[in-house]
Amino acid sequence: MRKKVSIVGAGNVGATAAHWIASKELADVVLIDVVEGVPQGKALDLAEAMPIEKRDVHVTGANDYAATANSDIVVITAGIPRKPGMSRDDLLNTNFKIMSDVVQKVVAQSPESILIIVSNPLDAMAQAAFRQAGFNRERVIGMAGVLDSARFRTFIAEELSVSVENVTAFVLGGHGDTMVPLPRYSTVAGIPITELIAPERLEQLVQRTRDGGAEIVKHLKTGSAYYAPSAATVEMVEAILKDKKKILPCAAYLEGEYGINGYYIGVPCKLGAAGIEQIVEIKLTAEEDAALKKSAESVKELCAVIGV
Repeated sequence: MRKKVSIVGAGNVGATAAHWIASKELADVVLIDVVEGVPQGKALDLAEAMPIEKRDVHVTGANDYAATANSDIVVITAGIPRKPGMSRDDLLNTNFKIMSDVVQKVVAQSPESILIIVSNPLDAMAQAAFRQAGFNRERVIGMAGVLDSARFRTFIAEELSVSVENVTAFVLGGHGDTMVPLPRYSTVAGIPITELIAPERLEQLVQRTRDGGAEIVKHLKTGSAYYAPSAATVEMVEAILKDKKKILPCAAYLEGEYGINGYYIGVPCKLGAAGIEQIVEIKLTAEEDAALKKSAESVKELCAVIGV
């Protein structure tokens, strides 16, 4: 019996995630959206691509959450997108109401599922979903670090004219202006990038990584990123469905790790069939630790606004 992944929100991120999942033949996909016809139309279009792609995957679209019953993973992308000039904080209250409603409906249909949260502001939305779901922390995971690290890796590969496959990078902390890219733990074929890129230039790449989402919004003017966010989400989906035990930077609920307690923050996590199977604690310099704590404080402020 094939695995089942439901995606809430059939906009660009959700529909593109469905595309990646189907093209990799990872699971049957259900697209859910409040707008009538949109998930059905996109699902049918994608299903009709499967004979060409030679992939045996069922893709269905619905407005009723009954279609999501017994999902192995539920990806939540629902929420209003960020518009030019809009801060992540502006999204907070509207998306909190949407998230609370979605999680309630999802959990009723799939009480054993693992939730991957993609909606922004990411860390606060993951916290809201965790509180609403009543699941253990291993089964509510935020997608941010995989995306932020991919952006950092892209810029490093371009800077050094090397294959993206040679580049590993780690970005910790909240998803936004206070994220913490870690050049010391970022490498090209095992060589630390601190030995390959001058400090001033490296700082520019770090800042570009922090501004990665805003840079795309500025270009698009009427939308935000979706290819890389959806691909990042599907890397997490694949690690869980295939029980890969893959270490990826994810937003996780910390209970004392890194000296942070009671909040979602981006840290290295081992993903497998149970969701987060281990939170990996790496040694940070005093400066890196201070940056991570500062990032946690900004998450804490957002959570305080919505009371989670």
